[in-house]
Amino acid sequence: CALSSVLCPNVQPTFGFLFDIDGVLVRGKTPIPAAKNAFQKLVNPQGQFLVPVVFVTNAGNCLRQKKADQLSHILGVPVNQVMMSHSPLRMFKRYHDKCVLVSGQGPLLDIAKYVGFYHPITIDMLRETYPLLDMVDHDRRPKILPVRWETNLQLIIDVLLTNGYPGNPHHQANYPHIPVLACNMDLVWVAEAQSPRFGHGTFMVCLENIYKKITGKELKYEALMGKPSELTYHYAEHLIRTQATERQWEKPIQTLYAIGDNLMTDIYGANLYNCYLEEKNSRKGSKARIQAKAAGGTGSATVSQDDEIENPWESELASATATSCRSVLVCTGVYNPHTEVPADTRESITETVFHGHRDFRFDPALVEPVHIVPDVCAAVELIFQLENFTSDQSNRTS
Repeated sequence: CALSSVLCPNVQPTFGFLFDIDGVLVRGKTPIPAAKNAFQKLVNPQGQFLVPVVFVTNAGNCLRQKKADQLSHILGVPVNQVMMSHSPLRMFKRYHDKCVLVSGQGPLLDIAKYVGFYHPITIDMLRETYPLLDMVDHDRRPKILPVRWETNLQLIIDVLLTNGYPGNPHHQANYPHIPVLACNMDLVWVAEAQSPRFGHGTFMVCLENIYKKITGKELKYEALMGKPSELTYHYAEHLIRTQATERQWEKPIQTLYAIGDNLMTDIYGANLYNCYLEEKNSRKGSKARIQAKAAGGTGSATVSQDDEIENPWESELASATATSCRSVLVCTGVYNPHTEVPADTRESITETVFHGHRDFRFDPALVEPVHIVPDVCAAVELIFQLENFTSDQSNRTS
């Protein structure tokens, strides 16, 4: 077929790829050799992707344009196909006009404004306004400020315990505290070093424990973003659907393949989202059966609130249309193929340390990948085989 794929429905994709970046495509700034071969299979001669693709990273220290530029040495990646850990903040429009404190790395003000916040304040801005709050030895402070966890932790605690007025005395009665939205729960991540490095999840562990030690209460999150959060995968599916629409692929995207190197984020998250999709589809089926019964004249029927998905962020995006999310684990990053997940979760402390976030329970089934492959190229080949989809077939329709 010499015309566009719109006129060749037999080769329109019904699946999409969610690629992790660090440990799957690159290690630090160094491309993983298999990545280039994988991308060659994913594009047609015109450089267009044959299937919808989103690059989902838990990194949050830059704008997504910079992350797209970093991937350009492997393949030119459009910015709208890159999803950072902070990208889902776009959905929290009810906070966009509030005064928000942002903590992290990179160009924080630019990032905050890019995702929709009108009045962001950084830790440094807060420290300058309230200099007595930061008791770090300023005489030893370098001219170029590094990321100082002690300052960030101190000032965030100040804001939480004063209900947003850090110049006031702490008042532990301010509970529940003002909303906290956290991006990136990775305890560790892989760069050029031989061993994993501390991730933002380590900072969160510190913050949670300091808050509980001071107040005796649990730190509460309004939302957790970044893998393995369902919210992140829901937003990624939204980007997948957007791509399919732009390419005029009329068939619905039914299956998502999430490719990653981390059991506790990539695999856990994909499997958790798959559970969400299965539950959602089963509820949809139950609702349809109730409505059909009512329409058949056998009596009136109503659907209770329990039949609806209760995630508050769903109202910001169109409902999920995928029916499954399948996890694919590669062995080029964090994953150590010699480490086993214990069958008995009671033995998890002695056999395997759970690196997931506090608010996610350890379930061995959720860290069991559907597929394990050596690298990302093998992952693409396997998925094309499972879907009976070949790049040669699709290239003929471009």
